[in-house]
Amino acid sequence: MTAYSQYQPLDLADVPHWDFETDVVIIGFGATGACAAIEAREAGAQVMLFERSSGSGGASALSGGEIYIGGGTDAQIAAGFTDTVEDFTAYLKLAGGPCVDDAKCEAYGQGALAHYQWLKDQGVPYRGNFLPGKLIEPTDDSTLIWSGSEAAAPFYKNAKPAPRGHVIQHMGWGGGRPLVDVLEARARALGTEIHVDARAVALITHKSHIAGAVIRIDNQDRFVRARKGVVLATGGFVFNDAMRRKYCPESFRVNSPIGDKDDGIGIELGVSVGGDAIHMDQFFTTCPWTMPETHAYGVFVNIQGQRFINEDCYHGRVSRCAVDQPGGKVYLLLDLDNFQQPPDFAGISIAATGETWEEVEAELEMPAGTLAATMALYNAHAREGRDPLFDKQLPILKSLDKSPFVALELNFETSYFSFFTLGGLKTTAQAHVLNRSGNAIAGLYAAGRCTSGLPAWGHGYSSGLSLADCTFFGRQAGRSAAAG
Repeated sequence: MTAYSQYQPLDLADVPHWDFETDVVIIGFGATGACAAIEAREAGAQVMLFERSSGSGGASALSGGEIYIGGGTDAQIAAGFTDTVEDFTAYLKLAGGPCVDDAKCEAYGQGALAHYQWLKDQGVPYRGNFLPGKLIEPTDDSTLIWSGSEAAAPFYKNAKPAPRGHVIQHMGWGGGRPLVDVLEARARALGTEIHVDARAVALITHKSHIAGAVIRIDNQDRFVRARKGVVLATGGFVFNDAMRRKYCPESFRVNSPIGDKDDGIGIELGVSVGGDAIHMDQFFTTCPWTMPETHAYGVFVNIQGQRFINEDCYHGRVSRCAVDQPGGKVYLLLDLDNFQQPPDFAGISIAATGETWEEVEAELEMPAGTLAATMALYNAHAREGRDPLFDKQLPILKSLDKSPFVALELNFETSYFSFFTLGGLKTTAQAHVLNRSGNAIAGLYAAGRCTSGLPAWGHGYSSGLSLADCTFFGRQAGRSAAAG
């Protein structure tokens, strides 16, 4: 058997025969691939979808089923929130930070409300109510939650805050699986031909055009002709240690990867034909078990006893900034009024206690006057209702005065810091894969976590951005591929 490779495309002239022919080939069957299939079929294209696992899912099915949507949804309006397309788009751009793709933010900002209706039209159910507070995801079937740093500095200064996390109606955590089930059912109903246990091996090229793919099924290489285009919907590279060492070495500071078979195959396939992989150093991480909300009243410090973040922002932003700190760990400082014991599986330990902050400081073996000075300054300003250093906002801003005091240790190696990669192929807002000259590679499209999309910057991530990105731009990929 010839050894085909994701690092080297196969020339059309060397294809021995065609096992399958279709208009659009989709590689990957998470939410991205399903949405691409739906749109391509509705555009009239013949579609074949190949999934390396034994069924649909991917990282999408492991998620909470939350999609970041704004601009004035029915749930937002019913809850009394005013959100505009302009504020929503501005927040998306702020969340992208130095890695932002303005065109994608503008496309999604303008199209999010229609996308929300499209999801409903596919059969995705939403209860429509608002669940207040800071939380990881609903444990009931509520819809609307605060899922980012909308009300925290620096974001609130440039985009009016509003909750934008929209969660599928589903009791308990884990709404990603039923979300993918709905999209899969729709893709199948429209006549998508689906092959599982089918792994992409290489792309097939004809001059500068993508002509198909080599797919391994039953340990045999099958040659699939794509008359109009190939869509990559394969996820990130969190399970490819070699790629992480090469592109994203900082991710080795934490140890709990999230994904399915996210080994970077789609990125490697794209690069093999000249695709440009960008922002590959970016990753998301969170130790969300610092929730419940009362823990946000606490103060995070590094091993030097210094604050580094406004604690009222999204838990993923807190965690990503924490991982930037020296020494392999940070501390969450709480007083009696705000302490709650984290769950055992979080791996968060009590590192020190004391009747004064000086006692906590000594037990942490910090130099005298470091942590104590940090807390004296913080408390003095908090009593006045302000935080001149990090702009933490009321009502979460409050002084920590009631002893005993406690320092919880969040250790990057032993605490539960989940993470996944964010970098990937550079694509247009229409999901065309671009080469390093900025030109579209004919016949190649991509969306979701194998691209650098809406969730481009680990320090600006909000829950629901990944599913927003993969469902919306998965649709664009399907439409663009069907148009050829």
